[in-house]
Amino acid sequence: MLHVQVKENESIDKALKRFKKKFEKTKVLKELRRRQAFEKGSVSRRFEILRASYKQKTYGHIDD
Repeated sequence: MLHVQVKENESIDKALKRFKKKFEKTKVLKELRRRQAFEKGSVSRRFEILRASYKQKTYGHIDD
């Protein structure tokens, strides 16, 4: 559980912003979205290979 101490004379907006930043660092929401739809291992590997080939094609040959 996340705790954010509201300091004296601190606005609620700033405390909420700190809470959101802390929450984002925990990556809970990202994990929740990843678990919502199951993806087979072969599909995820295929996606990784496609991403790697795209990166290789676009960024691979920078020898100028």
